[in-house]
Amino acid sequence: MADSAPTPRRTIALAFAVAVVATAGSLSYSLVMGLHPCHLCWYQRVLMYPLTAIAAYAFLTRDAGVWRLVLPFSVLGAAVAAYHSWLQLTGTACGFGGGGCTAVQYRLPALGLSIPNQSLLAFLAITALMGWLALSQR
Repeated sequence: MADSAPTPRRTIALAFAVAVVATAGSLSYSLVMGLHPCHLCWYQRVLMYPLTAIAAYAFLTRDAGVWRLVLPFSVLGAAVAAYHSWLQLTGTACGFGGGGCTAVQYRLPALGLSIPNQSLLAFLAITALMGWLALSQR
């Protein structure tokens, strides 16, 4: 019977897939759908986009220590996305560069998740995967 525990390489591949989907999604929201990202959305993009390249490099080089580089990005990204989601939920004014952060421009039809909610899920998934990778090396 084959061992079904995820290998470090599979874990990195999953993190890469999440980062690619999040990056492609954010680009399609702005370039295809014409939605303009607010200031907090830009911060989330700045924290997500490098993760695609970092995870791809780690996958190709089999660098299981990549969690040391990824976790600061993903934890900070999750914090920004959680704050952004909270602003949308409460309608609290955004202190980063003016308005727009509380506006819900789009929700996923099936789940009702706003763009910051989707970003939060992606950052949390990457954080969980990299946390597992870190713990598996101890």
